[in-house]
Amino acid sequence: MKIDRRSFLALSIGSTAGIHLTPLPWKLMDDSSIWTQNWPWTPVPKDGAANYVNSVCGLCPAGCGILVRKIDNRAVKIEGLPGHPVNDGRICGLGLSGLQMLYGGTRVKTPLKRTGERGAGQWRKISWRKAIEEISNTLIEQRKSGNPQALGAICSSDQGTTSQLLSRFLNVYGSPNFLRTPSVQSSYEMANALMNGSPKAVGFDLENADYILSFGSGLLDGWVSPVRMIRAHSIWQDEKVPVVQIEPRMSHTAAKADKWIAIKPGANAVLALGMAYVIIKEKLYDKRFIEKHSLGFESWKDEKGRPHKGFKQSVIENYTPVKVSAITGIDEAIIIQLAKDFAGAALPIALCGSGDGTAPGSLNEMAAIHALNALKGAINKKGGVWAVPSPDYILWPELEMDETASKGIQTERFDGAGGKKYAQARSLLNRLPEVINASSESPLQSLLVYNANPMYTMADSIAVKEAFAKIPLIVSFSPYMDETASYSDYILPNHTYLERYEDSATPFGFTQPLISLAKPVVKPLFNTKHTGDVIIKLAQVMGDQIAKAFPWKDYLTCLKTTMGDKWKTLVKQGYIVDKNHKAPDWAKGFETASKKFEFAAKAVNTDPKSDVIAPSELKPADLEGDAKAFPLVLIPYDTMRLASGFIGTPPFVVKTVGDDVLKANDSCVDINPQTAEEFGLTEGDKAMLTTPKSEVRVRAHLSEGILPGLIALPRGLGHSAYDKFLAGKGINFNALHAPKADPISGLDTTWGVRAKISKA
Repeated sequence: MKIDRRSFLALSIGSTAGIHLTPLPWKLMDDSSIWTQNWPWTPVPKDGAANYVNSVCGLCPAGCGILVRKIDNRAVKIEGLPGHPVNDGRICGLGLSGLQMLYGGTRVKTPLKRTGERGAGQWRKISWRKAIEEISNTLIEQRKSGNPQALGAICSSDQGTTSQLLSRFLNVYGSPNFLRTPSVQSSYEMANALMNGSPKAVGFDLENADYILSFGSGLLDGWVSPVRMIRAHSIWQDEKVPVVQIEPRMSHTAAKADKWIAIKPGANAVLALGMAYVIIKEKLYDKRFIEKHSLGFESWKDEKGRPHKGFKQSVIENYTPVKVSAITGIDEAIIIQLAKDFAGAALPIALCGSGDGTAPGSLNEMAAIHALNALKGAINKKGGVWAVPSPDYILWPELEMDETASKGIQTERFDGAGGKKYAQARSLLNRLPEVINASSESPLQSLLVYNANPMYTMADSIAVKEAFAKIPLIVSFSPYMDETASYSDYILPNHTYLERYEDSATPFGFTQPLISLAKPVVKPLFNTKHTGDVIIKLAQVMGDQIAKAFPWKDYLTCLKTTMGDKWKTLVKQGYIVDKNHKAPDWAKGFETASKKFEFAAKAVNTDPKSDVIAPSELKPADLEGDAKAFPLVLIPYDTMRLASGFIGTPPFVVKTVGDDVLKANDSCVDINPQTAEEFGLTEGDKAMLTTPKSEVRVRAHLSEGILPGLIALPRGLGHSAYDKFLAGKGINFNALHAPKADPISGLDTTWGVRAKISKA
């Protein structure tokens, strides 16, 4: 077999990816290999009786089941929990390293109150009673002034009892400003609600699909549920399921795929609609689904006789392969063949959500790709996209609102979510800095932050810091000294996930309703307190209607009461899953006014003359910066070796990062050799990378796995907090990136920023 330069590149990268991504090496590591790392705070387990506790990993949203081995009362090893529906005994590198998050030096060991300037690291210890008293006094005064809506909260999720307790607290206090960290789930939920008419979560029956078309989803780079994706990939290999990866840079996912198709950044929706053109033109779509179970495919007239252009006509008029090729940079013949391959499969599925899925993306992109699935009838069908109901177990007494709460809860949200402009949005955290910085005085006077680190994860770090500086009171519940905690006024440290009870509901993308229960593996090591207990106590101290809304004596009582007859099973087994859940059939699966899948969706269109998801001049989102001053485009990428969310990467995982990602303390940027030559760069050169937001020092890593004119930077580095093993290593992509709100959804729609690079 002839192996040319490009084939060799794909082979070598693919082989490396396979070694790094398979769970096997992590499972085979014995206890001593974890503890022989030279960390000064590492405990040495004594001899003793071994015992096991099943629980749930809390280091990412996937909610994998874990089995923790203990020697007497010391946790010494974390493994995957056999039989758990998400991961079935497997575990990723981050999950394996959880003990370093338990015993590590970044723990906040007691409640702290800031004494110096924000971010200066000057704190004094404060008792739990005193901290709750001081915070409650501030909130009481704020509420008495008739401004309850000035309280806000930021959470990584709105699921689970702790997040719902915090949401309940805001509601009865009188604030609508509960903010969820955005992700691909946010955009999928909007597209699903508009086109399926369903508020249900989205599930992907990946294990049963026979053709995988991924528009930038880093399926093997930590997307949504890393271990589940690895398990699914093994099935695809065994069943010879074609996997096609579409993205500008050759990620591990692209290297392991059957085909990598390089596309210009931001052009995914255009490509999807170009494929739709071919499928429609050649009548390759599912005629039964389209004719009987969809609305808006053909042009139509409404009840007043007004004509409306259908999806079919709009696509045929505007998305010819020739035009799409010019926008996407993909050859016309490839677009046509890609469409035919997708349409020719029996059970194809198209996915989107760039990188690890923590970036939301544009609603038009989600809708265009969801329309591809609809053309093949791959909705609520084996191997397709499902509507999945969330487990309905949080059934608390209805709130009794006083006059202050009733008025406050009806005020418009600061982020604009649910308002006239962004009616479909539930939360728009990305807009908060802009709103605050545009005001002389912050409309947000008090902020509670739980399971989130917005000062690290939000784009345009400078603007975020400026906005947070204007908020008079910030309270962090983080168990770690992360960036947001270090900039807070109070830190009320939560137990780590290995020290507490916590429920988690169906993870995004999973097809079966699921409840998992994390249980304490060890007793709390320090003077920390469950955030649920703090919220309940805070409410009780504030009294009146707020106290009445929290009738439980503590969080554990609340959790047991909430779970009811499920509690014993959860404690024993660790999870409850509805294995019999099946997607609703087409006749019953849509909750739109028409009871059909709707291509017609005015709300997902910027063109006032059209009613469908395909406006006449759809193009990639404009990036921040002038093209002449910044001739390159900088894009981020994700890797399973780096955590880019609210949890910092543990030292054990940092040690696995290659020197093509991080060399010494410098981030490496991927750059095509052709582009490198234009800017006078060679392998390993130090360079200055500049965007409209910042200038930083990096090193050049030459790679043919990225399109010319682009450069790529890993996410998950550049922390200013945590410890010496993580802080100061590399660059935080968010310090260079400028958000740009999707005109339809309000979510940040960009996956890149204009840049320039020069030899240092």
